[in-house]
Amino acid sequence: MARPALSPQQLVLAAAGVAPRLGHLVLAALTFLAAALYVPDRFAALVLVAVAGTLAALAAGLRALAAGRRRAEAALDAAAAAVAQHDPAPCLATGPDGEITWTNAAAGERFGAVQGGTLARALGDLFANPAAVVFRLQNRAAATGAAQEEVVTRRGHVRLAAHRLGPRGCFWRFEELTDRSSGGGRGADSLGLPMLTASRTGTILYMNEALRNLLGGRVKTLDRIFTRLPLRSGEEVEVAAAAGPVRALAGEIEGPAGRREIYLLPVAEGEPSPSPSPLLAATPAEVGIEGLPVPVVRVQPDGRTLAANRLARDLLGLAPEAALPVLPELVDGLGRPLCDWLAEAAAGRGSVRPEVLRVSRRDDEVFVQVALRPVAEAGRTVLVAVLTDATALKTLEAQFVQSQKMQAIGQLAGGIAHDFNNLLTAIAGHCDLLLLRHDPSDQDYADLSQIQQNANRAASLVGQLLAFSRKQTLSPEILDLRDLLADLIHLLGRLVGQRVTLTLGADPELPAIRADRRQFEQVLMNLVVNARDAMPAGGEIRIETETLHLAEELRRDSAVVAPGDYVVVRVCDAGEGIPPERLAKIFEPFFTTKRPGEGTGLGLSMAYGIVKQSGGFIFVDSTVGVGTTFSLMFPAHHGPPLAAPAAVARAAPEPPPPAPEAAILLVEDEAPVRAFAARALRLRGYRVIEAENAEAALEVLADPGVAVDLVVTDVVMPGMDGPSWVREALRERPALRVVFVSGYAEEALSDAHTRIPNAVFLPKPFSLGELTATVQRQLH
Repeated sequence: MARPALSPQQLVLAAAGVAPRLGHLVLAALTFLAAALYVPDRFAALVLVAVAGTLAALAAGLRALAAGRRRAEAALDAAAAAVAQHDPAPCLATGPDGEITWTNAAAGERFGAVQGGTLARALGDLFANPAAVVFRLQNRAAATGAAQEEVVTRRGHVRLAAHRLGPRGCFWRFEELTDRSSGGGRGADSLGLPMLTASRTGTILYMNEALRNLLGGRVKTLDRIFTRLPLRSGEEVEVAAAAGPVRALAGEIEGPAGRREIYLLPVAEGEPSPSPSPLLAATPAEVGIEGLPVPVVRVQPDGRTLAANRLARDLLGLAPEAALPVLPELVDGLGRPLCDWLAEAAAGRGSVRPEVLRVSRRDDEVFVQVALRPVAEAGRTVLVAVLTDATALKTLEAQFVQSQKMQAIGQLAGGIAHDFNNLLTAIAGHCDLLLLRHDPSDQDYADLSQIQQNANRAASLVGQLLAFSRKQTLSPEILDLRDLLADLIHLLGRLVGQRVTLTLGADPELPAIRADRRQFEQVLMNLVVNARDAMPAGGEIRIETETLHLAEELRRDSAVVAPGDYVVVRVCDAGEGIPPERLAKIFEPFFTTKRPGEGTGLGLSMAYGIVKQSGGFIFVDSTVGVGTTFSLMFPAHHGPPLAAPAAVARAAPEPPPPAPEAAILLVEDEAPVRAFAARALRLRGYRVIEAENAEAALEVLADPGVAVDLVVTDVVMPGMDGPSWVREALRERPALRVVFVSGYAEEALSDAHTRIPNAVFLPKPFSLGELTATVQRQLH
């Protein structure tokens, strides 16, 4: 039979295609050898035979290497198995179908002869639903190589670890977590105190023997045990025991994966009785509290401390072997004698609810919630105090109280601003009227000037209250800080005195900012004065400015600074520094580190309010013993210069020349303010029509025969407010011009009066000259 004429290249390609499909070098060698039989060219056939021989030799070498590797792996597996065999922790190996293929000695003692069975069946007597735990860990081990989980068993806590073994096998290891057991190394079943472990949803995962005896068996959910849910640690609960309802004190701690451990302590049933409740029978009177996972103190009604477990000692700041002082020396802050509270709890009088007290023997500030319950012990009543760390709760409460205080101060400032500024307007205004009738040479002129000066000081005090509540009236303008600081540095130099050096480092290319010039100067003065007071022995205060560009938002403290260009002003001192625990409180109103009488605690609060109201930010950096730096950040203004604000007018003390006679409707509910304003305007030649409220003003304007050129009206009045009645009046008289006056800030009514044309705002208190100048500008 003739052989087909195939080229050597075709035969080599055919053989190369066969080899991968056979998956074995020996088959590839046989293929090349068979191909050599069909090659007519003797040289090509010899080449194919040589390739076949090479592949065969390579296959033999690889087979020898594989055999050696298998022997090494077998030896390694044997060594690993020998180590695992003597591991004190139970170890098992499972195959692809979950069947147990190997166990060590510890697993044999723990689970018995379980080889050939499934792991889920072997764990069935230890905890609920083991199949789900095994399936979850096996999948995680297959994905990541290893996984572990803490499981609550009927003997305590166990850490179950799974390791991937081969393609689909798994190696399991059980680690006893004896330190989590309640009996100080014993399982929970050996604890005489009833306890259970529950899931987040209230499913009971484990009950120890003491609780099973109390209930007469196992139950599945918390609502089958407790008549009232949810439970609160330290409170008294009613347990549905087999022999009838009994009272207990519940102690709860958070466990892993949302689990909760609940412990029940006995509660005396009224007066001590010779026939104790089932709970007291299950728990001896002398309860061993050292192993409890909650801080517990046993105390007598007179305050003497009998015992405290380790967790309670740690929380109260007591050394392990230190003698126990009386409870009133450990905690304070009740507001009444602590022994009275203990006596009431022991006698069962009143509603003895948990109290939050401060730990007095620790350097740091720690608060504990103390829940007291009486327990009958050998014919006497002893109090069991369950402690809960309430420091975080107290901190949140303090922050909430602080926010309420700030809000209350803001509301107080707004109320004071309106009522007090009305009084100041009347006082200062009538004082101006008196000054018009007295010459400076009169003996009463100096007294009147004193009244006027003190009225101005009172107005400044109201302005400070409005500043930190961010409700003051600002007159923003475009400020060039280079010129402003150059002018202000001389005044600040006189404030700091001779022992302190004041230096200014200004950025020559500093852009402008938009702020109230007077208020910005006040902020800077407050910061410089504080820096001076921080250096009683003298030193250097540096005022620095720079331009800062933020490419992305800056998050610091509780502030978020948007990207953009900012002007930064820093006031740096080399003083004593501010401790970290005080740093978070320095902007709080009335908080001061100075001695009584040296500071009001309003300076930094006012600075904070002014900066925030101006759209800026204020930050502080301080190191004790090194110094403090306050940083002010204002958005840079790159637009054209703005005209000076005209909405708030402050005139010179001397009024402008009288205007031609014009009719002015004056609407003010405060009679003294209305009387002063009416006299002041009449003195300047105006015809004044008075109205005590908005309704009376609308009646005046309802008469078309009454000519009115300008309205001066209060903003906040009984009935209709100023903006509301003015809008109604403009329907019939659209050309009417308006001057709003108020003791509140302009921002409080900006949304209302900005929609009213030809309206300006004059804040109270105002002087005679300020009122007449504003009226004249509005008329012209």
